[in-house]
Amino acid sequence: MRKQLLILSVLLVSMTVFGQKNELKTAEKAIRANNFSAAMDAINQAEGMIANADQKTKAKFYYLRGKALYQNGANSADLQKVGAAFNELIDYEKQTNKAKYTNEVAGIINDLINKLASTASADYSTALGTKTSEDYDKAAKEFNAVYALSPRDTSYLDNAALVYFFAKDYDNSIKSYEKLLELNYTGISTVYTATNKASGKVETYNDKKARDLQVKLGLAENPKTVQKESRRESIFKYLAQNYAAKKMNDKALEILTNGRKEFPKSYSLLIDEANVYYSKGNDAKFKEKLEEAIEINPTEPTLYYNVGVMNMNQGKTEEAIANFKKAIELKPDYADAYNNVGAAIIDETKPIIDEMNKSLSDFDKYDKLQAQQMEIYKKALPYYEKAYELNKSSLSTVQTLKGLYENLEMTEKTKEMQAVYDKLKQ
Repeated sequence: MRKQLLILSVLLVSMTVFGQKNELKTAEKAIRANNFSAAMDAINQAEGMIANADQKTKAKFYYLRGKALYQNGANSADLQKVGAAFNELIDYEKQTNKAKYTNEVAGIINDLINKLASTASADYSTALGTKTSEDYDKAAKEFNAVYALSPRDTSYLDNAALVYFFAKDYDNSIKSYEKLLELNYTGISTVYTATNKASGKVETYNDKKARDLQVKLGLAENPKTVQKESRRESIFKYLAQNYAAKKMNDKALEILTNGRKEFPKSYSLLIDEANVYYSKGNDAKFKEKLEEAIEINPTEPTLYYNVGVMNMNQGKTEEAIANFKKAIELKPDYADAYNNVGAAIIDETKPIIDEMNKSLSDFDKYDKLQAQQMEIYKKALPYYEKAYELNKSSLSTVQTLKGLYENLEMTEKTKEMQAVYDKLKQ
């Protein structure tokens, strides 16, 4: 009985091997006839039997699957699946140290990469001009397909992640950036370029040896070597911005916190962190982060301006005015800062007006309070006039300036500003 079972076992193995080879022959014939659907049917039939196949049969299986998916380069081919299949074959032949199909497949992959990378770059240039999500999305998918064909070229995944972000496809951008972090991608690399003498275009080479050979042969000139800086900080930045765009502010803060652990002096990540807190309505943390940013970049006028706005909102008028004046010191044509100095000064009239409303029957007291009010208006007036001088299209500045002139009984100025106001409102 045991002997019969052994014979049956051997028979089953023989039938499995026969089945594998039969299905692979069917797939091979179908590929030659350009019947890729039939080829994939045969490949799928063989897949369940391939686990215990010998090296030669396995390699052929991987090769035929890649060729069936490739479809002789047809536009309908799914390049991500093509890349995965061909790269699986290359890895398998490298592992078994028997490279029967690797050179052919590597050639196909290189041709696809060069063609698709050029198309992706051209489509990205088009998207930069049109600024449409559709054009950005097209280029992003192409960059992603190049990465699928050559997973070692992670810069293409980086390109895809960024262009997906521009396309507002936040889910795919997040997926790509998280993959880059998982791979510990930095983007640091050395780029070798030279100008092709025939075309006059700058070309990039895989290594210095290849570039120098072209120069030595007289086919290229002006060789240059460029060291690319780390992209990791930008990965944290754009990943967080993707989450923020999806209103996932807590996740965005988590990413920014991790990023700032690696880049504690990053001004860019700190500003993004401040903006997320602002989106969450946490003005205290927003202001705190802006003040931290001032320590890193003390010559940026918008930081002082925004801290000034927060101080105004908190009723800290003197601090607000000091911040706005610092912004003006750094940027003398900062119209909004001049406007807000005036607004902060006018805020000083609030308690006076409250007291005036309580003293309507006490004429002497009312007149004294009103005189104080007018003095504050006179103090604010030059800042609004400067703001108007720098930006004559601001309706709110013109409206406030008109009111000041009217309160200060400056009749001609009031008429002049009324005319400007009427024109802006048209």
